[in-house]
Amino acid sequence: DGQDLTRLASHQAARLGIGLVPEGRRCFRDLTVAENLIVAARPGAWDMGRVTALFPRLAERQAQRAATLSGGEQQMLAIGRALMTNPRLLILDEATEGLAPLIRAEIWAAIARLKAETGLSILVIDKSIKELRQVADRAVVIARGVAVWDGAMDALDHETSLRHIGV
Repeated sequence: DGQDLTRLASHQAARLGIGLVPEGRRCFRDLTVAENLIVAARPGAWDMGRVTALFPRLAERQAQRAATLSGGEQQMLAIGRALMTNPRLLILDEATEGLAPLIRAEIWAAIARLKAETGLSILVIDKSIKELRQVADRAVVIARGVAVWDGAMDALDHETSLRHIGV
């Protein structure tokens, strides 16, 4: 909305409607799945029912401590927790890094559903060009902190990917 966020503390940016799914998941390990979701809850469309509809595994494991979940389940929990803040912008940092292929596919499918079924703005930081093509409208390639390419996702060709990303 044209507001400069660079000087705001992270909690101030979050109050403006930014939901972050950080790299490395960072779930509250000693809390249950339900507690992890409730701790972040803010009023809005995203509630426990809607999050567990997106990620049914979380419904099955509501009473389980986050520390006992698989890496993929922890990632689902991290995404669900960010959604519980009812953000206007969801930022996903390396949302599928280090996960098994089946779990990766499940998370990419959830991102595609979020794009198709909600008005939520989503920023995905990832190196998986193939998967990004399925969900992204635009791409910005950043190398060493500098934007080296910016354009429509369809315009990001193999040569450009190889030159800037190495894939």
